[in-house]
Amino acid sequence: MKEKKRVKSIIEALLVVSENGLSLDDIREAIIDVDNKEVKENIEFLRKEYDSPERAFNIAEIAGKYRIVTKPEYLQWINNLYKKETERLTSPALETLAIIAYKQSVTRAETESIRGVGVGGVLKTLLDKDLIQVKGRKDVIGRPLLYATTDKFLEIFGLNSLDDLPVLKDFSEEDLEYGKPQETVEIEGQGPKKSEV
Repeated sequence: MKEKKRVKSIIEALLVVSENGLSLDDIREAIIDVDNKEVKENIEFLRKEYDSPERAFNIAEIAGKYRIVTKPEYLQWINNLYKKETERLTSPALETLAIIAYKQSVTRAETESIRGVGVGGVLKTLLDKDLIQVKGRKDVIGRPLLYATTDKFLEIFGLNSLDDLPVLKDFSEEDLEYGKPQETVEIEGQGPKKSEV
């Protein structure tokens, strides 16, 4: 058995070079003579080391894989470096994606019933972006396709599993922002502006 400090350094090196993250099994296969408990302990040691304000990164478990990720407060400078145009989803796409995430596996008709509008084009967009996938067919007349989210969905939203989705709460009409006065927010040098709801 390798000494603990060495195992921690090996795990760190593996995580640094992995492009898509590593599962416990991936790490165990690479190191060979360690068990899951030892791997998890060393990942926790690394997390604690990285958790200091001096570090710009940490370890996250996303879609069942461990990966080194930068802390959100550094995103501005990372975007400046890569100057990559971020892909944005429209409100209808986000609404449809949320329905599929919480209700999966769900048919197009069920999704349209919840949204109250057609979702054919939105489903195509979400399929093209690999955020959803066809999981099979529902065992009813017509055998419609069933849609579910993908691992890429988990990665983009920083979730380890669907269990990490925020809990939906029942809300009343009073919870809605419609008709409530909007607070104003002053943006430096531009005077007061209404905040977005």
